[in-house]
Amino acid sequence: MRRRPIRIALILLLFPPILAAIGGWLAGPAFLHPIRRELSPDLIREADASFAVTGATREDFEVLAPDGALLRGWKVRPKNPNGSWVLLFHGVADNRVGVVGLSEFLLRAGYSVVMMDARAHGASGGPIATYGWIERNDTRSIEDALESSEHPRHLFALGESMGAGIVLQSAAVEPRIEAVVAEAPFANLREASYDYAGLRKYPWLGKTLFAPGTWTLLYRDEKLAGFPVADVSPVKAVAARAFPVLLICDEKDDALPCRHAEMIYAAARGPKQLWIVPGAFHTAALGFQPEEFRRRVLAFFASAASNSGAAPN
Repeated sequence: MRRRPIRIALILLLFPPILAAIGGWLAGPAFLHPIRRELSPDLIREADASFAVTGATREDFEVLAPDGALLRGWKVRPKNPNGSWVLLFHGVADNRVGVVGLSEFLLRAGYSVVMMDARAHGASGGPIATYGWIERNDTRSIEDALESSEHPRHLFALGESMGAGIVLQSAAVEPRIEAVVAEAPFANLREASYDYAGLRKYPWLGKTLFAPGTWTLLYRDEKLAGFPVADVSPVKAVAARAFPVLLICDEKDDALPCRHAEMIYAAARGPKQLWIVPGAFHTAALGFQPEEFRRRVLAFFASAASNSGAAPN
């Protein structure tokens, strides 16, 4: 009879890790193939209405990635351009329209913007999303195409969530990006998986009881996609190249909590700032602190331009 309670205890102890491992294995393909938010006519009209308010004009911008994937987006010019450009990077399962709100104050300030659908998102091609591993090469191709047609005076970048992680990794290998603003970035894929395995509330669960779910998810993705999961790391990126970075952490972010931005901040070798936005949820800093958000970002880009030798007009 004594063995019965022991068996029950073992089952209760082992069931969550086993279930987590199965869940991680099954979720692997979905991680590489996020939900695609289509670029609908309604979304395009929404974006055009925003551009009209600032007097900006857009044009289609198509870029061929090194692996042959066709990346689609827009180049948007303000009414009174200052000669500098900002690359905008959206989050996972979104598209270029997701960063329209960020484009508004940049366009008002005279910055031209590039808004691309990330690979495997929106209207862009590409079989899988790799969260920066392949996308950093996409960024280089986008910059080549932009430079050949526009000759930017300065080139900056701003990204949210997945886009923040991508732009940090892009800046590590592309010196033409002079400065980066990253809101709610992930530190690396393993650290991000802890939050998702912990149900976005208890990352310690993802590191302990549900850890097998993170192991099987990342292991299967690495085998399916053929890229080293450990090297998809904004933390490593900011340590590899000393570029100016403004990290924005949303205080109540339960998708990618502040520890991610803090880890990146600690590793960054270049000029760095960390802004923790009180009360803000995931990628909602602009909505919670609109004036302060605009002030900080514009001051950051102006300072970066000045330090590179010439400030914007």
